[in-house]
This record gives sequence, C-alpha cells and structure tokens, in this order.
Amino acid sequence: MIAIIPARGGSKGLPGKNIKLLNGKPLIAYTIDAALNAKKISRVIVSTDDAEIAEIAKNYGAEIPFMRPDFLANDNAKSIDVYNYTIERLETEENTDINEIVVLQPTSPLRTAQHIDEAIDTYLEKNADSVISYCKEDHPIFWHKFITEDGKFEEIFSNDYQKNRQDIRSTYHPNGAIYILKKDVLLSGNYYNEGSYAYIMDKNVSIDIDTQEDFELAQWQMTKKEQ
Repeated sequence: MIAIIPARGGSKGLPGKNIKLLNGKPLIAYTIDAALNAKKISRVIVSTDDAEIAEIAKNYGAEIPFMRPDFLANDNAKSIDVYNYTIERLETEENTDINEIVVLQPTSPLRTAQHIDEAIDTYLEKNADSVISYCKEDHPIFWHKFITEDGKFEEIFSNDYQKNRQDIRSTYHPNGAIYILKKDVLLSGNYYNEGSYAYIMDKNVSIDIDTQEDFELAQWQMTKKEQ
C-alpha cells in the first residue's frame, strides 16, 4: 500500500511543527521511519507545499513526486481533498490505479511500524472500506457539557451521566495516527461508512501534536521509554 503523509508548511498552533526537532530529530521523521519500516507499506509519499519540509522528508527516505498546490495548503483546504488530489495526480502521471491509501499524520510520532501493520491487517481481514485508529476515552462522554458565555451548564446528552461510571459503556475518539481508506470512500467525501472499522491504540502512544504542551508531552514520553 501507498502511505501518504500530509505536511503543509503553515501551522497556527505550533509554527513549524512538522520539522520542529523532537529529541534531536524532525517531527515528521518519526512518521517517515515508521512507514518505511512497516512491512505492508510499499511507498512513502509526503504531500507538502513547503520546500524545507520536502527537503527534510527526502533526506529521511520519503518521496516528493510533486509539491502540493497553494489552493490545497491554506487554512480552508480540506484534508480529504488533498488525498483525492494526490491519488488522481499519481494515477494520471504514473498511468496506474490506486484503490486504497494509508494516511499517516506527522503529528503522531509515537505510532510505530507495528501499529501500521496491525491496522492494515485489520483492514484486510475485515475486507473493510476504511480502518481508523481510535483511543479509549478516559471519562464517560456523558459527563461533557456545553458551557454558556455566562458560565452556566447546558446538557449535550440525556441524563445518562447520572449512572455509575462502571455502568456506562466505554467510548472512543480518533487519535489521528492511522487512516486506511479505499478510494471509493474518499471520493464520496467521507472517511467512514458501514464497512468501516476501528484499530484501537493505547493512550500513551496516541499523542497528536498540535500545541507546545503536546510537543513537550511527546518528548517526555520518548525520554521515559529510553530510560
């Protein structure tokens, strides 16, 4: 399978995050390494609009067959459009058919080659239309509330939050680490359908870096593993 790593240059929450040094290595390098070491990944392609990201990605072994156009690199661009554009252009320029892709966001540095291979195994065994990595929610989602401007509570759900914690069914949230997607699903404008399945990952490898605090937590996790 082809792995696509989306890495645009602009980042509001943490400027330059995709190539920011994490334990001495650019953040994106961890995802490139994981993809290159995954047994079921045949190509690793980085989609970027940024020349510096492209150069670093090449140095770590990824392909940059073309640069991402500006209209897919602004704040309003949708990720799904980036993937469809990349597939279409690869098919046209290489005269090939691409029926599925693996999307690996560079902001998940603790995701490993083993995680990728296990998720692909799930995809193949289930004959899935998509497989997306998820992480168990720490607290019951029914405890969540809207808060009004003057600080009052507004209910999101029913009164299920009044049950004991052990009586509430566990919920999960996507951790952003792995997306395995059939082209037909992407072309429909979705990531999920009735043929979609979850690949569950532990919380301690599910950090998705968006802020400096996320970055420091990932750095701490890596340092802790090395001890």
